[in-house]
Amino acid sequence: MKVAVLFGGTSEERDVSLASGGQIIQALRVAGHEVLAIDTARGFLSAPEVEALIAAKVDPLPPDEKALATMQNQALAIANAPDLAAVDVVMLALHGGSGEDGSVQAFLKMLGIPYTGSGHRGSAVAMDKDMSKHLLRAAGVPTAEWLMAPASAEQVENALGFPVVVKPNKQGSTVGLTIVREPGLLESAIAEANKYDDEVMIERFIAGRELTVGILDGQALAVGEIRPLNAEIFDYASKYQAGGAEEIFPAPLSAELTLEVQRLGVLTHRALKLDCYSRVDFRLTDDDQLYCLEANTLPGMTATSLLPQSAAAVGISFTELCERICRLAIERAK
Repeated sequence: MKVAVLFGGTSEERDVSLASGGQIIQALRVAGHEVLAIDTARGFLSAPEVEALIAAKVDPLPPDEKALATMQNQALAIANAPDLAAVDVVMLALHGGSGEDGSVQAFLKMLGIPYTGSGHRGSAVAMDKDMSKHLLRAAGVPTAEWLMAPASAEQVENALGFPVVVKPNKQGSTVGLTIVREPGLLESAIAEANKYDDEVMIERFIAGRELTVGILDGQALAVGEIRPLNAEIFDYASKYQAGGAEEIFPAPLSAELTLEVQRLGVLTHRALKLDCYSRVDFRLTDDDQLYCLEANTLPGMTATSLLPQSAAAVGISFTELCERICRLAIERAK
């Protein structure tokens, strides 16, 4: 195959996308495929730049706003990549921003270029947490109660109780997320989330174990459990720094609970009209109640990311996973 890997971008998840892109490029090249490396903010990467990308690590904090703003002003449009139309498929290794909200997907669809992941509608719906929750509730997938800002501390107390999770409505990797335990801290948490999105969600905090399941071609992969080691939740540093969390695949669950997580994962994938692959995250309470946190349409794709671990636990190597995702996209285009 001739594959163009799109990564980087200008969202707060840029560094994560660079890590995904580097490992995907390496895996596909080792497997014998022709790969073009395209940072959507900088254009085509040279061979030395690709080698540096593969060796790079994710910083403990996301890129600062000033650096991203500068990059956005200098960003190259994908339309300036003339060789893009000559590839068999575009593999999207973008996270957050326009790379995951359906914008890039709609552009590629208009050009008639096959691309991996979900379509523009499913991508947009999954990125919008408020909209997703309405669809999940209609489909019978349990999800925590929520309000959208603006909301007073009294309204939150009456509707949800404290603690609550305050987060940008369209953002990933827990960027801008705060757990609020006291009414007096609600306003500052909303202001923090507002830095990353003009819509802010206030969600009832669900204490319990964090679970995840990968979905590939409509089928559930292995269920995993994430145990943060240095934080209460699976935050940005826990996700991307060595020793930040213990990730167990398959998760130590009963057969019945495992099947229920897989069932709800597939149901979530379908309810949000997703395609090809996704990763769905849950909380499991002490009384074995499951709550869907969100679906990720372009989850992290390094060899040690959660989706590849979910696949590896059922015998699918990282290289095979990348190849299967590409072939699914080509088949869909046909």
